Amino acid sequence: MRYREFWQLVDEVFGASYGRVLAGDQTLGGLDSRTAAQAIEDGVEPREVWHALCDAMEIPEAQRWGHDHRRPAPPQPGATAS
Repeated sequence: MRYREFWQLVDEVFGASYGRVLAGDQTLGGLDSRTAAQAIEDGVEPREVWHALCDAMEIPEAQRWGHDHRRPAPPQPGATAS
């Protein structure tokens, strides 16, 4: 997942206005109590930040990938390819 894709998904899944506020304000335990935006700025892999944000907001797996249902879902950190 690229940074551009991360922010596109934030806009699609959470809404453009709310998603940006959420990414900048909501601290996430899975990211050492950083916000998603702070973690991205600190160089954390966007895929890891995305999963931490979705986990914290209890977004079901089927709703995590935005409007394009053909978009391949990035694997969870630590997952192995089958």
